[in-house]
Amino acid sequence: MLVSNLETAPGHRITGHLGIVQGSTVRAKHAGKDILAGLKNIVGGELKAYTDLMQEARAEAVERMTAEARAVGANAVLNVRFVTTSITMGAAEILAYGSAVTVEPT
Repeated sequence: MLVSNLETAPGHRITGHLGIVQGSTVRAKHAGKDILAGLKNIVGGELKAYTDLMQEARAEAVERMTAEARAVGANAVLNVRFVTTSITMGAAEILAYGSAVTVEPT
């Protein structure tokens, strides 16, 4: 499955548009990591637990989006975008969406 944030796929011709596909997940870290992140917030620096949280969430959202694309017969998802929303303290939703298309090499 070709996944790209471009509107076209270089070296490919779009042969069909199958609509918008999306995948999302809501993730939260456990309370212990939340407390440590709060302490780190006081002194500054990267919140590694949250970096990992968002990386895992993006990967799962893309996996769900591509599964939806396969289900409608696509072999590529173009113009992919991500949206992040805070659901509650320490939990976030990641939404990945794009255009499901069929492409063939030129």
